[in-house]
Amino acid sequence: MMTRTLLSGILLLLCCTLHAATSTPEEQPYPSSTEEDQTSYSPTAEFIAPPLPAIPADSTAKVPFLRRGWDKLYNYIAHANVDKTQTKKLDLTILGGPHYSTETQFGIGIVAAGLFRLDRSDLSIPPSNVSLFGDLTTTGAYVLGIRGNTYFNGGKYRLDHATSFYFRPSNFWGVGYDGGHDSTSCEMDRQQIQTRIDFLYQIFPKWYIGANASYQFTRALDIEKPWYIPEGEDSKYINTGVGFSVSYDSRDVITDPYTGFYFKIDQRFFPKFLGNKDYFTSNELIADYYTPIWKGAILATDLHGLFHRGDVPWTMLSLMGGSSRMRGYYEGRYRDKDLLELQVELRQKLYKRFGGVVWVGVGNVFPDFKSFDISHTLPTYGLGLRWEFKKRVNVRVDCGFGEDTVGFMFNINEAF
Repeated sequence: MMTRTLLSGILLLLCCTLHAATSTPEEQPYPSSTEEDQTSYSPTAEFIAPPLPAIPADSTAKVPFLRRGWDKLYNYIAHANVDKTQTKKLDLTILGGPHYSTETQFGIGIVAAGLFRLDRSDLSIPPSNVSLFGDLTTTGAYVLGIRGNTYFNGGKYRLDHATSFYFRPSNFWGVGYDGGHDSTSCEMDRQQIQTRIDFLYQIFPKWYIGANASYQFTRALDIEKPWYIPEGEDSKYINTGVGFSVSYDSRDVITDPYTGFYFKIDQRFFPKFLGNKDYFTSNELIADYYTPIWKGAILATDLHGLFHRGDVPWTMLSLMGGSSRMRGYYEGRYRDKDLLELQVELRQKLYKRFGGVVWVGVGNVFPDFKSFDISHTLPTYGLGLRWEFKKRVNVRVDCGFGEDTVGFMFNINEAF
């Protein structure tokens, strides 16, 4: 997948070379805690790349092909983070390159990130965003997807969506802490299509209520050890859910928050009449906080819980690991009905459009609260590099460590 992969050194070296050549003043630093109206979006001073040296005016001289290509690439990358949403219907930037991860080996990935405004005369709200991504690896894994957030009617309405289709060889350790702790696993090919839509309505400033819907088709193929699948369960499931949510959101920008608080309770129901094999429910809790602590530094905290009740299929259990939380763990190695995880991340502006992060966190999976065992809590820590390739939209490369595990990740937008 695009997630959990490492951006190639070649691409990073190219970016460093391009931006080291600039000589303009640095961009406006992260907002301080004393700035007014921190929770509203306002365009900041833009970084303008210096022009390339002029080519002598000579009607007989021709610009070399390589020079023309370099000029276009330089200007494309150097101006990618300038906010053009006031003048363009869709400000789209494409980035791609090779990568490597411990799960998918070598691959080629591509990301297209776009910013837009349905009402370009209203700058009181952040621009809407959309990201398209694709990936193909030497193990045969591939992924295609789209996700984004769209603001309507001055931010009164908001549509959050994510859709992906992927196929990849994967491992399954079983259910529960003991299963994930086992050194042996079952190899299989996993095919999955999933989509999720949340429609939110602002009832008070920063407060939203909403309706949601989700669909997931999962099929396991070429299962090496069929007995690893829980008894009585199938290798293929279709799960359709509907529900509601209540949230509070004072983040200045969703894709790269500098300040604010985000709280959400999400309740979903998966009844039989929607095509589910058995009835079950899920409840998700998210509490994130962002605050500047010194010049160019943001402290971000994320508390996340996902709880299931009823006859939950093994494909819909709470999964630990991935590219956003408990980074460093194979996604789904630890899985159970319930999951609790906490992470704290320091984000530091380094040079122009480059930044770095370090984080620590803990997580625990368990079948119910009565069975919660604090000794089963797992640690995570790591560091990463950030590059702002669009205004307040970052490419991130992370290296995460856990208990006897390490993982590399390449993705777009912050982890939370």
